[in-house]
Amino acid sequence: MKFSFKPFLSFVLISSIALVSCSDDKEDLTNSVNKEGAVESAVTVEHLDSLHDVLITHHKVWNNSTEFKTIEYRDTLPALGIHNTVAENQDGDVKNVSVKKDYEIFITVK
Repeated sequence: MKFSFKPFLSFVLISSIALVSCSDDKEDLTNSVNKEGAVESAVTVEHLDSLHDVLITHHKVWNNSTEFKTIEYRDTLPALGIHNTVAENQDGDVKNVSVKKDYEIFITVK
């Protein structure tokens, strides 16, 4: 499996932007994107199989109220394994279950 630096750099950049925009007072919180000129980004991790997860970095480039370009990077990551936890259903029944561990996404801006 070959490591691709370009998608990793994109992930770090997006992560950094998202972290800077987070604050306790949420003054930078928005429900819409300025489509006159913006890059809208999303980072997700999906479970592929028992040994692998997939990091998906998705960008939409907006220019003059039109979606100029969509860019998506996919990188395969090692799965983190199984975590044993207690789950509760809608009826309040409690059961021990095994679930796949999820990656935490941290974004740093410099």
